[in-house]
Amino acid sequence: MSIDIECIVIGAGVVGLAIARELACSGTEVLVLEAEEAIGMGTSSRNSEVIHAGLYYPEGSLKARLCVEGKKQLYTYCDARHIPYKRLGKLLVATSDSQIPYLEKIAAQGKANGVEDLQWLTAEQTRTLEPELDCAAAVLSPSTGIIDSHAYMLALQGDAENAGAQVILRTPMLHANIDADGAFTCHFGGDEAMTLRCRTLINASGLHAPTLARNIGGLDPAHIPGEYYCKGSYFTLNRRAPFSHLIYPMPNSAGLGVHLTLDMGGQAKFGPDTEWIEDENYLVNPDHAAAFDQAIRSWWPGLPDNALEPGYAGIRPKIVPASSAAGDFVISGPGNHGVPGLVNLFGIESPGLTAALAIATATAQALASR
Repeated sequence: MSIDIECIVIGAGVVGLAIARELACSGTEVLVLEAEEAIGMGTSSRNSEVIHAGLYYPEGSLKARLCVEGKKQLYTYCDARHIPYKRLGKLLVATSDSQIPYLEKIAAQGKANGVEDLQWLTAEQTRTLEPELDCAAAVLSPSTGIIDSHAYMLALQGDAENAGAQVILRTPMLHANIDADGAFTCHFGGDEAMTLRCRTLINASGLHAPTLARNIGGLDPAHIPGEYYCKGSYFTLNRRAPFSHLIYPMPNSAGLGVHLTLDMGGQAKFGPDTEWIEDENYLVNPDHAAAFDQAIRSWWPGLPDNALEPGYAGIRPKIVPASSAAGDFVISGPGNHGVPGLVNLFGIESPGLTAALAIATATAQALASR
């Protein structure tokens, strides 16, 4: 049987588009299939839009390595492609003396990961930078920033298409089979059902990557992790924030805690919180405002009353349950599962936006290991 396309990438989020760009620019014929009506409608557009430095992740993990590499690549790419970003810097704060050892541990973790520009600040030094911030100590990460994530994804799409790739929307993959000749027969739904054969199949479908992988006939299910939804809601501030840096409290096991970020227009938003859910749901519960208020006042006691309004929500694509420690990125290629031409990307949560270009390079390397 003939091959319709050399490579199919499932998912037009930031990671799928970065992979399409990487492969297309190296001469591979690429088709990107996206279930939604526009690019980046899932996790890629429902996050804090932060360029992370690489502080939190265990030394040697993919998250640590690809975040640090990806951050450098991303700033260079933004400059080259004129993508809006601001290197605002982040203050990671200990709100009490009892939290200082945890802050020291995170600073040491960041240094071990190759983040060399961290600065330790006393409470007095911190107040010089942010007079409204109340903390016992802080670590300044100057290389942390914010980005216009949609402009970033449009640039990736443009690069991929200029190199010959195509992006097709409203086309969900239903299932696929590994044929006797090693090719993949992929069945798609949408406005018009279609079937395509390809030599290379990249599963970059984000939240639903484990489900999609289970629908690839011939792939050993032992190489497919679980699929867990960890929802995070954001509340916006209905006035101008008195902060010029991003403010992060101590992280928890599921995420980075209710932190303050700013968008490119200066709008302040707080979040995300942590809510493990069974079904996909992006509604923000206004009743959560009280818990946000309490968390924020631990480091901003001057938060005005009734200043928070429901914003938006995202879902972290977890591959381990709530009872487990945070999982790592999984880039499962032929060297892992033994199927030439297939790469599944699992658990690409934060810092996936920052790491996308490095993830794309790692995906190409995983394919080469076939």
